[in-house]
Amino acid sequence: MVFEEILAENLIEEISMGPFGSNIKKECFTDSGVAVLNGSNLVGFSLNEDAFGYVTEEKADSLGKANASRGDVVITHRGTLGQAVFIPQNSTRDRYVISQSQFRVKCNERILPEYMVYYLHTPQGRHKLLANASQVGVPALARATSTFKKIVFEVPDIKYQEKVVSFLELIRAKIEKNSAVNDNLQEQAQAIYTDMFITNANPEWQIGHLSDLIIVRYGKDHKKLADGTYPVYGSGGIMRYVERPLYDKESVLIPRKGTLNNVMYINEPFWSVDTMFFTEMKLPNVAKFIFHFVKSKDLASLNAGSAVPSMTTDILNAMELQIPDDDTLFKFESIVASMYRAMQRNVQESGKLAELRDSLLPRLMSGELDVSAIEI
Repeated sequence: MVFEEILAENLIEEISMGPFGSNIKKECFTDSGVAVLNGSNLVGFSLNEDAFGYVTEEKADSLGKANASRGDVVITHRGTLGQAVFIPQNSTRDRYVISQSQFRVKCNERILPEYMVYYLHTPQGRHKLLANASQVGVPALARATSTFKKIVFEVPDIKYQEKVVSFLELIRAKIEKNSAVNDNLQEQAQAIYTDMFITNANPEWQIGHLSDLIIVRYGKDHKKLADGTYPVYGSGGIMRYVERPLYDKESVLIPRKGTLNNVMYINEPFWSVDTMFFTEMKLPNVAKFIFHFVKSKDLASLNAGSAVPSMTTDILNAMELQIPDDDTLFKFESIVASMYRAMQRNVQESGKLAELRDSLLPRLMSGELDVSAIEI
């Protein structure tokens, strides 16, 4: 397979920065309209559509080239650097507004947007993308669009690109299906929780506080840990795997900074970053109950921060709730346990698929692993 070295400026039809901050202030946001992308939407390879802010159609129209559409590539140039996703052809919306921390790229006929994104996720591609990154103050890419246009891509012909993308998309589709199944199972478990502990709550259950059931612990910095087999959790999910766990029992992870509502239930040895709380249970059969209780609360509305949304141990410990009797907690555990085992199997399978994808990615992008003869 022949790979041609091509400057990015010769692979793109259009490139444009997001709007200036003064053009999209807090008061511009509405409850519905055109979706505005943020960092959580740029996790992974394809656009994540779980949650958005919105501006009106008229405001989006006024932002011109900050509007992105299906087939565009969106890249972060400030904040969490290295994020790069494509907007798939089956996206739920036909246009989005990129944020002031992002820029967008529309590819020409020489490269598929999916292929460009997968390339930027290889070690070589990330190195090129972040070559002009500054870590002084807020991390940022210097002269983001200008330097991006000078990146040299190793590009095969379109037919080979299509083969590579189809192969990788099969893996991504399976991971997304596992995630969708888990979302459905979690919704079912949440409905059971609501029925047992809200709709049909026993009025004789005593009123207590979250501190009666859990101990809230601070996560720790993971940067000095060697790579290993234990997952490191941040507010966006697994960040990496390290040599030893911070905790090895059932736990509920609660963001301390950033996206406060991304609460997680974990039942494996893990490490939690310093912007995530983890919890120790004071009673048996209570972890899943705690997860659904905290998940049902709008933690963002309890924000204790100013510039960055923040949660505190005092706020969490003071949360009031009815404390169910042991038999009811055991019954709830018995009903939902099989759902959680299925979710854990899906997570483990997705983790193995992600490892496979990440190991194959640089070999596919370099031509070391040739898929041209594979029928997909």
